[in-house]
Amino acid sequence: MSHHLIDTVAIGWDELGTDLLDGAPLSLIAALTGGAQWPSRALAHVITPDGSPPVRMTVTDDTADAQGMQWGYVLHEQGIEVISLHHQDLGPIVKWSTDPRTLFSDDRELWFCDEPAPVIRSVQNTPPLGSPAAAPAKTDIQRPATRR
Repeated sequence: MSHHLIDTVAIGWDELGTDLLDGAPLSLIAALTGGAQWPSRALAHVITPDGSPPVRMTVTDDTADAQGMQWGYVLHEQGIEVISLHHQDLGPIVKWSTDPRTLFSDDRELWFCDEPAPVIRSVQNTPPLGSPAAAPAKTDIQRPATRR
């Protein structure tokens, strides 16, 4: 995932396509996309205010507020950490084995690092990759200290 999202794009993404689902069961792809397939598209024809060549935006602890970031996502081996930047410095880990049809709350105040991700509706079907269903739970992932 990190290779596709970060390493294969020069500036950023205009649209993420179904190529992110390569290797997923066809039934899951059909459930998520209705069977349609399209490629991811990188940003193109970007024009900067001063005419300089466009560069990838870099977000750090020091620049996140000034750039108006509301959410942060950190890719870990075990899953994706979802951080509500207005309320927390760390977030819960949503395991990669979580069914992508799971509906999560978008209420930023509910995403706490020491609690499970706020699920609104879980999918009761067999998980997409044939592994046991994994409810979001606390993990023992080593993370950097809270930013100050």
